[in-house]
Order: sequence, then C-alpha cells, then structure tokens
Amino acid sequence: MNPPRHFDVFNGDADGLCALHQLRLAAPRAATLVTGVKRDVSLLERVPARDGDSATALDISLDTNRAALLRLLASGVRVEYFDHHYAGDIPGHPALRAFIDTSPGTCTSLIVDRHLAGRHRIWAIVAAFGDNLGPEARRLATALGLADDQIDRLRELGESLNYNAYGDSEDDLFVRPAALYAILHRYADPFAFLRDEPVVRRIGEGRRNDMEMARQLRPESVAAAGSVYLLPDAPWSRRVRGVFGNELATSAPERAHAVLGPDAQGGYTVSVRAPLAAPLGADTLCREFPTGSGRSAAAGINHLPQEALPDFIRAFGRIFGAAP
Repeated sequence: MNPPRHFDVFNGDADGLCALHQLRLAAPRAATLVTGVKRDVSLLERVPARDGDSATALDISLDTNRAALLRLLASGVRVEYFDHHYAGDIPGHPALRAFIDTSPGTCTSLIVDRHLAGRHRIWAIVAAFGDNLGPEARRLATALGLADDQIDRLRELGESLNYNAYGDSEDDLFVRPAALYAILHRYADPFAFLRDEPVVRRIGEGRRNDMEMARQLRPESVAAAGSVYLLPDAPWSRRVRGVFGNELATSAPERAHAVLGPDAQGGYTVSVRAPLAAPLGADTLCREFPTGSGRSAAAGINHLPQEALPDFIRAFGRIFGAAP
C-alpha cells in the first residue's frame, strides 16, 4: 500500500509564496510543490493525487480549477483551498475546506493570516505589499510596531517577490518559483532573508532595469476612463507587465490601466488594473474573453487574439466609463 502524499499547489507570486510560507511555518509538512509563473493558474490539473492523498491550493482561482478540483475530490483526495479570486459556486463536498474571500481589500496571504490568527503576520504584510495592497499592509505593519524603514524594506521585498513571477514561462523569470520558495522557507524573519540572500538583490536590480525601459513607452490608447499600453516582444516586457500596471494604477488612482504584451500565439497577454479609487470591474472585463480571470481590482487575459484588440479596447472603455 502506497503511503499518502501531500501536494502544495500555489501561485508563484508574492501572495502565493507568502501564503504557503505562513502555513508551513505554522504546520510543517513534507510536500510535492506544484507552481509556476503568475499567470499559470490552472495548476490543480497537474496534481497526480490519488485516494488518500491531500492537497493545499493557494492563490489560484477555484473557478478556473473547478474541473480538476472535482476530479481530485471524486478520487478521494482531501483539499484545503485558500484564495481571493473569483470562485463561482464553491462545491459542497466533505473533503473540501474552502477559505475564500473575494473582497477587494484582501489577498490570499491575508486570508491565511486570519486562519492562523496572525502567527506569522509579517509575511502577510510582505504579500500585501506585493499584491498592491499598500494601505492594508501599512496598517498591519504599524500595528506590529514596525519602524518606517522596516516597512519600506518589507514593501521592497514584497514587490520584488511579486515581480519575479511575471513572464510567459519560467525561463523568463530570474528565479523559478519552487526554487525561490525553497530559499525563502529557510527564514522565519524576512529581515534575515533580506540580509542574507543575494537572490533578493538580483531580482530588485533586474526589476529596476526593466521598469526604466517601460517608463519610456507611450500609451496605445488614452481617454478619461484610463489608458491601454502595448509592450514590445522582449524578455523584459514579459516580466514588466504586471508591475508596470501597478505603478500606473498608483500614479493615477482615478483611472484604469491595461498593459498588453505579445504572446507565443501571435496575440497578447493582458494585465488590467481597475482604478484604485474604485477597485471594481477588472475581472468583469477580463472574463468577457475566453482566457480571462482574476479579481475585481486586478485581472488578466492569458491570450487575446490580435484581431480582438479593438473589441478589448471598446470593452475597457465601456466597463470603466468612457470608450477610449
């Protein structure tokens, strides 16, 4: 008889990394890791679990992974699910424990933080900064009594961890997410991680170089509702999409932003940020297209055919207030 196995399945961005890190600091266990780039969210279908096995899913949409989840549950696999993305109907199954909150002001690491009653809250703060939830992160950091310079270092760490997950494949990344998690998980203290691991500096320097190139771009479409940017076909542009969108959102909080980059199928990969002042509509826009998913404040489309670009621009304007 084969011994039961456990699978930790997580988005490779800051939120997924820090959510799993918190859980395993609180409850260590041997696990097979299943992860990928930020947009690689159909991860449960890669889990070869069988009757008696278990899995923890973090920061990947239940709706996107519904078929694979139902298959695992039907096979006798116990699943624990933490997420903040659109879920649709949550299956009622005795082997499923779902902790899902799609509120705009939360992320998966904050959901895990509540589940753990704040046992490793400092990592939830790192994740919140990485997930563009600065006010929530600062509120929690201030409550912990952290100094301003410490808060700034946690923000830099969260943004760097998040940045590392952007790309069309793991070959685009500075560090593969599973390897990054293995390094990160050696540290209960993020300040020790920042001090001792050169990987953080490597990601940070690469991010700064990429952003300098992005800031030189002109938008493809501009209107009162927001702006749409098209990136060139280059490794730096595949990495910069999401963080560039976050920077645009922060610099113009009343406006929506979309950042599109070429994909391998001859179309575009799309990252959308709703206005920070009214963080609604990004998921509604992206789900109008077949490969779109995400949450109300930030969402994306894995593949937008080139001929669908005018439709996307029109939908962007319609949902966010005025046609570009």
